[in-house]
Amino acid sequence: MTAQVQTAVVGATGYAGFELTRILLRHPRLKPPVLLSRESAEKAGTLNDVYPHISGNGTYPLEPFSWDVLKQKGVDVLFLSTPHEVSRAWVPEAAQRGIRVVDLSGAWRLQKAEHRAIYGFEDKDASVAEKLTKKAVFGIPELHREQVRGAQIVANPGCYATSIILGLAPIVKAGLADLDHGLICDSKSGVSGAGKQPTQKTHFVEVADNLSAYSVFNHRHTGEIVEQLGINDDQITFTPHLLPIPRGILSTMYVRLKQKATAEQIQDVYRSFYAGSAFVRVFPPAKLPQIQFSLYTNFCDIGFALAEDGRRLIVVSCLDNLLKGAAGQAVQNMNLMLGFAEQEGLQ
Repeated sequence: MTAQVQTAVVGATGYAGFELTRILLRHPRLKPPVLLSRESAEKAGTLNDVYPHISGNGTYPLEPFSWDVLKQKGVDVLFLSTPHEVSRAWVPEAAQRGIRVVDLSGAWRLQKAEHRAIYGFEDKDASVAEKLTKKAVFGIPELHREQVRGAQIVANPGCYATSIILGLAPIVKAGLADLDHGLICDSKSGVSGAGKQPTQKTHFVEVADNLSAYSVFNHRHTGEIVEQLGINDDQITFTPHLLPIPRGILSTMYVRLKQKATAEQIQDVYRSFYAGSAFVRVFPPAKLPQIQFSLYTNFCDIGFALAEDGRRLIVVSCLDNLLKGAAGQAVQNMNLMLGFAEQEGLQ
């Protein structure tokens, strides 16, 4: 098979960008990705400078980003692992040039202005931004597989949002959850979910031997969860926590059912919903996922426990925040956009 598709990555030096680059380099359908930096030529250097453990497999230069470079290299798909405001500014230009984009930031995930307000975007052309917002496909293939196929812009979901949406969608969309009772989502993530830029809260001495809640009632992934589940803002309480581990997410979700159910019925709902979804593993009743099971994979593992009353349901969802929560899902989306097998390059 001759590789024909040319990809480019902006932000390969970040945690998610580096994972993405490693996947693209071994993808059988792709030419080696063009690695672009927002730094000048003097500062860009090579990916080997940042991640010496890839040395021995070649040298991977980082070129300063420009639209001319994308044109010269014949880039078909552009991956943006960039700050939200950068992606918000660049995607309109990419769309005008006919380049397909998979954006790993939060710039294009949210349809409702009240949810986007948390980012404080100042669009150069509000009408263009609105059109692209409606055009962008929220990139959870298990929910929007057909829309992702052939899409020009895919907004890759947040890691927390992916774990919660995949964990709750089958129950909520089947109409089994008592939404008036409220959904509670307690999520815990490894430190890489905060990105590579260090902050006071992510220093080793702050994180080690510790567990802390943050962004209570105002985390930016909440809007994604609300919109994708089709619920109201006041029907969910989401609290993220920082775990003293490098990577991985575990989300525990508490659901009150409208009517009594059996464990077999709940399992049937999940297995039916994810039939044909190779990257969601539904565990048998009472067997719950752990972070270690999904690390370094593109799987989202889902398990549940049902109380004896048949009304109180606890759902546990685990994934690797850098893979199914970011880079792996981005490649899964690209595969669908280009008509490749969904699992290609990810197994």
